[in-house]
Amino acid sequence: MGFFLETLFGGLMAGMLYSLIALGFVLIFKASGVFNFAQGAMVLFAALAMARFAEWVPQWTGIDSKIAANLIAFCLAMACMVVVAWVIERFVLGKLVNQEGITLLMATLGITYFLDGFGQTVFGSDIYKIDVGMPKDPIFLFEKTFEGGVLIGQEDLIAAGIAAALVVVLALFFQKTATGRALRAVADDHQAAQSIGIPLNRIWVIVWSVAGFAALVAGIIWGSKLGVQFSLSQVALKALPVVILGGLTSVPGAIIGGLLIGVGEKLSEVYIGPLLGGGIEIWFAYVLALGFLLVRPQGLFGEKIIDRV
Repeated sequence: MGFFLETLFGGLMAGMLYSLIALGFVLIFKASGVFNFAQGAMVLFAALAMARFAEWVPQWTGIDSKIAANLIAFCLAMACMVVVAWVIERFVLGKLVNQEGITLLMATLGITYFLDGFGQTVFGSDIYKIDVGMPKDPIFLFEKTFEGGVLIGQEDLIAAGIAAALVVVLALFFQKTATGRALRAVADDHQAAQSIGIPLNRIWVIVWSVAGFAALVAGIIWGSKLGVQFSLSQVALKALPVVILGGLTSVPGAIIGGLLIGVGEKLSEVYIGPLLGGGIEIWFAYVLALGFLLVRPQGLFGEKIIDRV
């Protein structure tokens, strides 16, 4: 039982991180109707910026405190993501208002390759370390309940807590604030939103900045666990099945979808993997998403689109 709970908790914590990345997809799709294929590249770019600024800030300022240096590096990395958001709106999305969805998708593919290349040009292409002080030693829980207890990584617990808090904040932002309602209005109809005075360009900069913030937090957490390297953008692609499962327009769906996939892939790898030769964790999420596309294309919590003629 203890081993099962360790696997279950590991899946839940991985799922929260998948949900955090998936939020970037959901936020941008809700606000602009654009499926942002560049979210994985944004995670990599943000993590590279954080890792390199954390190295450079002490050299530039002479600050000895790691906490202060990390805080400054975080602010600089966030500023970079806001600049990226402004550039994307000014030179890409602003030119493609009311274009077909496939045109906008191809634009985000172009943004993906640009960010991958530009990030490595500016910040380097080596493997970098992000150290924000999260403890990495595991701890034992429920020792009195189960023999030997349940082994849980402290870093995973903290990361899951941060991801959960950010998910709640973003959900409240969309549901309770005037800006969040404006974002939803823009997603429903660009022209109608403009006709009632909602500034489309400002809204898009805001939503891409918020998605950049989510990418930065996800990049810091994943970079702290795995190191900042090119494969980080591939890890972020695991969020694609999450949004398919949860629904492209649902923030709660991103949470539930991430948890289901995180738990499902861990349990299947541990209990079914040995029977099939392993590797289930690699493809489990995509096969599950394919099944949902065949049965319920809008996902668990997505809005069903009905075209009337």
